[in-house]
Order: sequence, then C-alpha cells, then structure tokens
Amino acid sequence: MVKYVEKKWEAELGAWISIISYIILAISKLIVGSVAHSDGVKADGWNNFSDIIASIAILIGIKIAKKPRDHNHPYGHSRAENISSLVAAFMMMSIGIDVIIEGISSLFHSGAESAPEPLAAFVAIVSAFAMLAVYSFNARLAKRTNSQALAAAAKDHLSDALVSIGTVVGIAGAQVHLLWLDPLVAVLIGGMICKTAWGVFMETSHALTDGFDEHILTTYKHEIATVDGVKNVADIKARMLGNYVILEVTIHVDPHLTVVKSHEIADEVERLMKQHHNIAATHVHIEPERIP
Repeated sequence: MVKYVEKKWEAELGAWISIISYIILAISKLIVGSVAHSDGVKADGWNNFSDIIASIAILIGIKIAKKPRDHNHPYGHSRAENISSLVAAFMMMSIGIDVIIEGISSLFHSGAESAPEPLAAFVAIVSAFAMLAVYSFNARLAKRTNSQALAAAAKDHLSDALVSIGTVVGIAGAQVHLLWLDPLVAVLIGGMICKTAWGVFMETSHALTDGFDEHILTTYKHEIATVDGVKNVADIKARMLGNYVILEVTIHVDPHLTVVKSHEIADEVERLMKQHHNIAATHVHIEPERIP
C-alpha cells in the first residue's frame, strides 16, 4: 500500500511540473505573441492554456484516485482519472475551436501590414526545447508509476513541442513576406488541439464504457489455458479500473478434483496474470468439465 501511495505521489509531481511549465509558457507566448504580432505564437499560447486546464484536471483525478474504497465505492475511486480526462477533453476542444476561428479570421483579413518580429520565433524555439524536456521527464515517470493519465500528458507535451516548431516555421515564412503562413499555422495548431482532445475523448470513453482490447484478451486466454489443471477457458472478460485491469475468467477443471485442488488452480491463474501482466485483480470462476 505504501508503494502504491508513493507512485501516486510521483504522478502528482509530474502533473505539478506540467502545470507550472504550461503557466510560464502560456503567459510568455500570449504576451510575446501580442507584442510581436504573431498569431501563431498566440495560438500556441492558447494551446498551452488548454494544457493547464487539462493538467489540473489530471491532478485532481490523481488525488481523488488515491482515496481508499468506502461503502459507496467498493472498487475504490480509480476511475476519477478517467472522468477528469473526459472533462479536460471538452475544455481542450472548446479552446481548439476558438483558435481555429480566430486563425481563419486573421488568414482572410486584408489588413495584415507586417510580419511577426523575431522575438516570437525565439520564444517558440525556447518553448519547443522546454516541452521536450518536460516530455522526457514525464514519460519516464509515467512508466515508473504505471500512470496512464501521466503517459497521455507526456504525449501531449511531445505534441506541444512539435506545435512550437511549426510556429517557428510559420514565423520564418512571414519574414519572407508570406504573411498568410503565420495565421495558417494558427489554424493548424487549433486543429491539432481539437485532434488531441478528440483522441483523449475517444480513449477515455472507451475505458468508461468498459471497452477492452480483444487482442489482449486473447493473449490472456491463451496463457490461462496453459495452466496445469485448466481443461478449458469458457469465458473471459476484462475492464479498466483507472490504471488497473480487472479480469474475470471462467475455467473448466476435472470434475473429480477436490475443492482445495480447484482453489490451487485458481490461485495459479491469479499468480500468472499478476506476474506476467501486473493485473490487480483476477476473479476466477470454476466449473466442472463436462464428460461426454
């Protein structure tokens, strides 16, 4: 239990680092984007602002998920991370749409008079390197803590680094009098925000509706079938509970076995799934094999 709490604390640390980084970058980009007349940098700033909201939602979800089970939550509170991710997806989509609308308005605005100043490109480059550093840190932390929420955040960090690089490209194009390139990049950034939001929504919805990868289930089934004493795997299903897998399996055994021996087979199935796939709970239902 202590190890579990330590992992959750490490996941919280990653979320806090994301929040602090995004606050600094968002404020810097929104200010510099306005001063340097860069729609791309401003859009990137709004992208980081949406990431602040998403990171806060993830942090809240991680904190709630730490709470032990109670009489109202017999399976604990692990799905709080999924719910917070779903809320973050809606927030990100709203901001992405706003950025696209503003970018399109600027793209077709006939009064563009000057290219963005070089300061905008400098801020975008610094942001790209900063996001790569945060991505590297949180990706390693997510692997160590087995936090899917933090792993998703790390992927978003990498996406943000690429967005900043795209912003630099847009500003460079504007410097050679391709003034339409900077607002075009803003539109593309808005599209990337929406794409990320849609991906988070689909993945989270799949988990909340008890969706599970059938190929992984097939792997589980084949491994359980190799356990000594298992005659047949009659049924198998699984669902995600936060970051953990809950597996339910029905196996057939020799009808002449004692209760003790049947229980030992069930224990071996649980041990196998825990050892090979780190499954938190495997519920084994035993039925006698029908003799023809």
